[in-house]
Amino acid sequence: MTPIAQKEEKDPQTYAVIGAAMTVHGTLGCGFLEAVYQEALELEFKYMGIPYVRELDLPVRYRDQALKVFYRVDFLCYGDLLVELKALAQMTNTEEAQIINYLKASGHSRALLFNFGSSSLYHRRFVL
Repeated sequence: MTPIAQKEEKDPQTYAVIGAAMTVHGTLGCGFLEAVYQEALELEFKYMGIPYVRELDLPVRYRDQALKVFYRVDFLCYGDLLVELKALAQMTNTEEAQIINYLKASGHSRALLFNFGSSSLYHRRFVL
């Protein structure tokens, strides 16, 4: 199956993560480095009680063998929701391809991509 970007459906976990990101963006605005948003979002996850793992290594497999390289996703929330952050002036297809590859590599079925680099928070949900 090919991952596709979708509008959020009635998924309380996805909504909670988006709400946390909106709070961070509303408080900090745009213009900071990605690491600032990542640390602030981690604090917001703690405040909201959202379970997460930060900077999780995702193995990459080729012909059923694990490669020595890996992807590192910014957060894994609720045990199965990949969350990737960006702080770019403009998003491109490269960032979306990255999150799709994270889904393929990890075997997870849903992900959120955020960009804190513009005046409005960009978010997109991907479902495998």
